[in-house]
Amino acid sequence: MRARSSFRNWTEYAAVRFVVASLAWTPRRLADWLGNRYGRLLDSAVPRLRRIARRNLELAFPEKSAEERERIADGVFRSIGRILVAMARFPGINGGNVNDWIRYDGFEHFEEAKRRGAGVLFATAHLGNWELSAFAHALMAEPMHFVVRPLDNPLIDAFVERRRTISGNGVIGKRDLVRGILRALKANEAVGILIDQNTAAEEGVFVDFFGMKACADSGLAKLANRTGAGVIPGFALWSVEERKYVLRFFPLVEMTGDVEADTQRLHTKLEEVIREHPGQWLWIHRRWKTRPPGESPLY
Repeated sequence: MRARSSFRNWTEYAAVRFVVASLAWTPRRLADWLGNRYGRLLDSAVPRLRRIARRNLELAFPEKSAEERERIADGVFRSIGRILVAMARFPGINGGNVNDWIRYDGFEHFEEAKRRGAGVLFATAHLGNWELSAFAHALMAEPMHFVVRPLDNPLIDAFVERRRTISGNGVIGKRDLVRGILRALKANEAVGILIDQNTAAEEGVFVDFFGMKACADSGLAKLANRTGAGVIPGFALWSVEERKYVLRFFPLVEMTGDVEADTQRLHTKLEEVIREHPGQWLWIHRRWKTRPPGESPLY
């Protein structure tokens, strides 16, 4: 991969800082409006994202009309706008006002997992506001750790990491991945792992996802089976009625030791929740890129 130029990194960084400042220092109503506009701007400026979303929605919802699928795609960019607003305002979110942004549903499942004493693995996804879910959990319950992949732009990556850790959370990077997770679980702490991204065939297993085979990372199931950690699907979902997010923790998914079957169970639950909130999942990722041997590319 060709090295990124310093000029490009700094130009992108300046643009991000402008967007964040405009969302952080304006009245909330105006910030929400701006966030929506920024989402629409992203849609217009990077047309390949809409093309990927359309293809994914064709694959996942062949029964829906083109108009219905377009409305779901529109929802993706509105969701991105809401995420931007929340992240821009992280420095001002604290224990006194966090409930204006988000509330729990199913917290008893987290408490049950903690009582087991072997740590908690949150099986989460790019659904709703995954950034706010971890940030707010540290304020409403206790700090946690989450696994991240570094962004291509190191300046933006460092800026985003500072935001993510304001509330006390810890970041587990690629270099310390397995050891970092094991340390946290041994201390009966929680670790959030995004399970919904495409992975290479040699790194995962194929599961049924929206009626098609999708290659999914099997690492979470392997870690759970190795450590006995409780596994909880959890997602911060936008509530139109409440005008804030609901951090839903679902009942623990019992691991069987069969990595493929365990990974399938997690993705079955994920698909169920996405079907309930289709406009809040990140359809702009080529989720079905890796194909089983002999199958033709879908993109």
